[in-house]
Amino acid sequence: MASTNISRCDLKSIKVGFIGGGNMASAIGAGLIRKGILNPDNVWVSARTDRTLGFWNDLGAHATLKNGEVVDNCEIVFLAMKPHMLDDALEGVKATISKKIVHVLFVSVLVGVELDTLASKLKSVILHPRIIRCMPNTPMMVGEGITVYCSMDTTDQDEYIIQTLFSFIGVSEKVPESLINAIGGLSGSGPAYAYLIIEALADGAVKMGVPRPMATKFAAQVLIGAGKMVLETGRHPGQLKDEVCSPGGTTITGVHAMERGQVRASMMNAVEAAVNKSKELGSKLK
Repeated sequence: MASTNISRCDLKSIKVGFIGGGNMASAIGAGLIRKGILNPDNVWVSARTDRTLGFWNDLGAHATLKNGEVVDNCEIVFLAMKPHMLDDALEGVKATISKKIVHVLFVSVLVGVELDTLASKLKSVILHPRIIRCMPNTPMMVGEGITVYCSMDTTDQDEYIIQTLFSFIGVSEKVPESLINAIGGLSGSGPAYAYLIIEALADGAVKMGVPRPMATKFAAQVLIGAGKMVLETGRHPGQLKDEVCSPGGTTITGVHAMERGQVRASMMNAVEAAVNKSKELGSKLK
């Protein structure tokens, strides 16, 4: 990959668009705008309704109901609609664009949709599409996201820019396309699993008399702290767990209760189910 350095100033000059202005587009775009990486005046977003676009108007971005306007004005265009809406979105591009598409990098966040499928469909609007397929997650909005990506017919500069953009709002890594769905079942869906765990831990504390706001705050901090322990110590989660479990103590008793509830198996099943659903969604577009 190219080693060219790109400054924050350079990134602010890049014109970035989103076709689809929902949760994932908001996590990426708002995360980069709020960190001062993207200039909102260089961001274009299209959606099907004005209701969705209100959020982007408030950020200072250009909001439009015309997909073609996004492609007309941008060098990088994120495909951020639901997977089954891709064909309609591209028809919208063709119906509303005012010039020939030549130098646009398309970045897909469509769950399960493979590069070959994306290339086949994008050729209806551009002869030689440059494509990055990625799987981000919503904590990018607070600078703690995870994004994995793969590419087709891109330049080193394309990949460097995308890697740099995503690195400002979390962890970013290029992976083989064969791993995208599997990682997505962990990182893409994982925040929802974590929120469920936070809520459950807080509920347990509330049951034992802790006020709800305090219980939720501390439950969330437990996950932040435990995650940092794994990342910064490099030790296996099982080892760190054992270090908290004193013989005959409170924590090992709690762990036993979790094992009786099959929490470990449930988490594994959740990742597997999400991965299988990604494959199912992608297969519908082939």
